[in-house]
Amino acid sequence: FFKKRMTKFIFITGGVVSSLGKGIVTSSLASLLKLSKFNLRIRKLDPYLNIDPGTMNPAQHGEVFVTDDGAETDMDLGHYERFTGIISKKSDNITTGKVYSEVLRKERKGDYLGSTVQVIPHVTDEIKKFIKKDIKNEDFVICEIGGTVGDIESLPFLEALRQLRNELGKEKSLFIHITLIPFISSANEFKTKPTQHSVKELLGLGIQPDLLICRTEKKFSTDSKKKISLFCNLSFDSVLMLENAETIYEVPLKLHNEGLLRKLNTHFSLKNKKTNLDFWNKFYQKFIYLEKQINVAIVGKYTNLSESYKSLNEALFHSGISNNTKVNISWIDSRKINDFNKTKKVLKSFHGILVPGGFGKEGSSGKINAIRFAKVFNIPFLGICFGMQLAIIESLRNLKGYEKSSSTEFGKTNFPVICMMHEWEKGKKIHKQDLDNLGGSMRLGSYESILKKHTLIFKIYNKKKIYERHRHRYEVNYKYLKSIEKSGITLSGMSPNKKLVEIIERTDHPWFVGVQFHPELKSTPFNPHPIFNSFISAVLKFKNQKN
Repeated sequence: FFKKRMTKFIFITGGVVSSLGKGIVTSSLASLLKLSKFNLRIRKLDPYLNIDPGTMNPAQHGEVFVTDDGAETDMDLGHYERFTGIISKKSDNITTGKVYSEVLRKERKGDYLGSTVQVIPHVTDEIKKFIKKDIKNEDFVICEIGGTVGDIESLPFLEALRQLRNELGKEKSLFIHITLIPFISSANEFKTKPTQHSVKELLGLGIQPDLLICRTEKKFSTDSKKKISLFCNLSFDSVLMLENAETIYEVPLKLHNEGLLRKLNTHFSLKNKKTNLDFWNKFYQKFIYLEKQINVAIVGKYTNLSESYKSLNEALFHSGISNNTKVNISWIDSRKINDFNKTKKVLKSFHGILVPGGFGKEGSSGKINAIRFAKVFNIPFLGICFGMQLAIIESLRNLKGYEKSSSTEFGKTNFPVICMMHEWEKGKKIHKQDLDNLGGSMRLGSYESILKKHTLIFKIYNKKKIYERHRHRYEVNYKYLKSIEKSGITLSGMSPNKKLVEIIERTDHPWFVGVQFHPELKSTPFNPHPIFNSFISAVLKFKNQKN
């Protein structure tokens, strides 16, 4: 008789302040479990009322991560994929907005048989249903709860977790609470009171954490640890220290050294498995001893917050490590380089230029100037999504009769080189854009591209068919394809029906590539993306020639 696999649930909450790195801790724990040969799923429960982060300002919320199956999700799912290689699904991210939408849909349909619809049990039941949904043979399901304990928005989620603990029992569930232990330099002392209050808040909601991970600038004393243990109703061994790391990819090693897996195995009565940490050790050693350096300019609109382009940042870092190179990134606000002479002054010291995805007319002329600068001075250039579209517009504007080429995103134009394509095919379905619903009008998720042989991009991928993730509303107008090629651009990647432009490049330039998709979304430390590997290699070559 085969014993049915019993899935165990790990719930991760945060306290004291936001931005403690819950997502990194969740990802690191998931990585350790995967390297111990466990099967797992990682999920994010977001307390905000938006249905998804698709229409949220990246400067406020950070980037929107897109899954293969077309979900716009929280950026933490990007961390989960990067640390584990486990492909996230739509069912791995839930928001209060989604929960309430489902509850109200059921109420209108009459599923509650006339009952008064309330937070308990109807909303909490929906949250529990999501947590347990779509599970097959997983050993662990890790759930990260967004926000900070004490937020009013988080209360239904925490109540659902309290109920789940009672239903599952301690042998199938574990609570990890992450807090901050601030160091007050004037008093030369670590302060444990905020952590005490945070755990007290959790206890007031009926949740006793099993493990406490304390974020700190540097190691605190045994006395402080004893104090935390005493006041938070935890054993001394259940309090773990997590100091600041030099890179987020050092966190799995730090947590392993603190004995996190050992404590999990003890709690769940599991045998200690061997965890192969060779990759993380080698990756960290490479990071410490990087031999080369390059300077790359990212010209965008949301440059005040690097979290807006988190996956891009990480993809450049992964390929930098792969090329034994430190990539120094400078965020250039495209709104401040509207004049080409100013663009030359700002960008002259860089070895590579990248124009990422974005929305709206604001800052577009500065991005076009950056593209023109890269083209004229043979600087390696990578345009992603909107960056590719602007590279096409810049090129066409140099062709006689096409000087006013533009995008309908910028307003009315007689030369709509970039425009809304009202439908496209995915599989056997035709997807139509809903112009009244911005949250549902995009080409989202993984799509196929066919690469042209004897091109740079074919050499980079070394295959004819590729699948990459998209997130965009506007497309290259296929009526202008011949004119685009006349302007000096090679259409090196197209959709299977040959109507949608996926990749462009210039043969009159050492390395000039634009892609309609977002390659950064599939880059991981284990498998850096080939486009970024090639870009970094070209930037290094340019730097050596320049010197």
